[in-house]
Amino acid sequence: MNIRSRNKRRGCHHFHVILVVAVGVVGASVAGVDAAELLVGAASVSITPEQPVALSGQIHTRIAADVESPVTATAVAIETRQGDKVLDQAIMVSCDLVAIRDDIQQRFRQRVKASLPDFDVNKLFLSATHTHTAPVMREGVYVTEGKDVIQPAEYVEFLLGRLNDVVIRAWQQRKSGGVGWGLGHALVAHNRRAVYADGSARMYGGTDGPEFRGIEGYEDHYVDVLFFFNADRQVIATAVNVACPSQEVEGRGAVNADFWHEVRLALRKRFGEEVQVLAWTGAGGDQSPHLMWYKRAEQRMQLLRGLTRLQEIARRIDLAVDEAYQGAKQDIRFDVTLIHRVKKLQLPVRKVTEKEFAEAKAFYDSVSDEAKLDPRGCLKRMWSQQTVDRYERQETNPHYTMELHAIRLDDVAICTNPFELYTEFGVGMKARSKAVQTFVVQLACASGYYVPTEEAVAGGHYSAEIFSNLVGPEGGRSLVDQTVEAINSMWETN
Repeated sequence: MNIRSRNKRRGCHHFHVILVVAVGVVGASVAGVDAAELLVGAASVSITPEQPVALSGQIHTRIAADVESPVTATAVAIETRQGDKVLDQAIMVSCDLVAIRDDIQQRFRQRVKASLPDFDVNKLFLSATHTHTAPVMREGVYVTEGKDVIQPAEYVEFLLGRLNDVVIRAWQQRKSGGVGWGLGHALVAHNRRAVYADGSARMYGGTDGPEFRGIEGYEDHYVDVLFFFNADRQVIATAVNVACPSQEVEGRGAVNADFWHEVRLALRKRFGEEVQVLAWTGAGGDQSPHLMWYKRAEQRMQLLRGLTRLQEIARRIDLAVDEAYQGAKQDIRFDVTLIHRVKKLQLPVRKVTEKEFAEAKAFYDSVSDEAKLDPRGCLKRMWSQQTVDRYERQETNPHYTMELHAIRLDDVAICTNPFELYTEFGVGMKARSKAVQTFVVQLACASGYYVPTEEAVAGGHYSAEIFSNLVGPEGGRSLVDQTVEAINSMWETN
């Protein structure tokens, strides 16, 4: 950076980062790829309805009349320019939702296209934190008709309006600044599949009996963090990537953003009340914050610290972010490369066997008209119908099509997938990536269900059964290969 550019940045007026954040670079060259000025804006908005609402994430219907913590959406918008020439763009939106339902992103893009004609809407993606105490977005999954609640279709319209507002504010107020990244560690995620002597596995299975043999899969305790700085090198936004869905309080009957709400409070106490937090869920389809063993010891320490379970999780993430910050603040980059590629991937579906088809059809046919209205049966009935439908079309439609976003931000890679992806696959992406750090963002763009390993399929139970998977282990390996190829192609000039 030349002195003139540095002085220009240090002379910039301060701005209100509760609506706006900025990251910038000045034209340079990184490993043969052009770097340019990077304009970034960020904003957040509540996506909590004022009316009572049904909650998504359990088999039974829950109607929330109370809000324990608001569910929010945070948008970060970036664009590189050389003079008046646009080089690349991205808008990334993190939402406190259980998932991004299949038609939501496309409908949202149409709104953004009308609002921001200078932005390529294909380079926008939504992702979910997977809180199980956020509003329902699909009709017919839970019994809500006739109840005094906002209906799913009405909530989606409300959601799209709020998302449009937050994206416009982020995009229109971007400014120049700096970016850094770092790595921390936090014990948040626990593999949630217990394995037993007979070879079976069970999600959240007991671990205190004589038949318990161990925990099925790997756990990822790395916390990848991006920091965005203003011209005075103050943190104005951060993207935090934790390989764990936010479902600690998943069974409650009130709206709750789960541990990300407490994380935001902690990080704003550390960096300032106007700091924005982009919450990214890493590959953790077989992980959750629920304790699987050593529960009494953990609970005792939590009690001695005087913290709730959500506050304890936030304490760990806060310390991990600070750990990352101690490195990142020593290497703030004002000259960075931005490459954003969007691809459609074809993944082999997990095929429904004759036995699975017969079982699903028998269950569906056995549901009486009265039982179809039972809140406990709606979701299971839907799963059975989907399994039957898949069997009937799998020979003519053997692939699942997904949208991949692969982004290079200097030495960092960001990649997305729509799944609850087992941790092993995320580890494969990180290990094989040419980036110094790789942010794996699951539950992005659409809702693709779980992707299990071969070991999990053999063990059975929820998340590894046919109705839980559109894509199986073969598709998971293909996803890793294609994602790594997309990431590493952005470093081909090295």
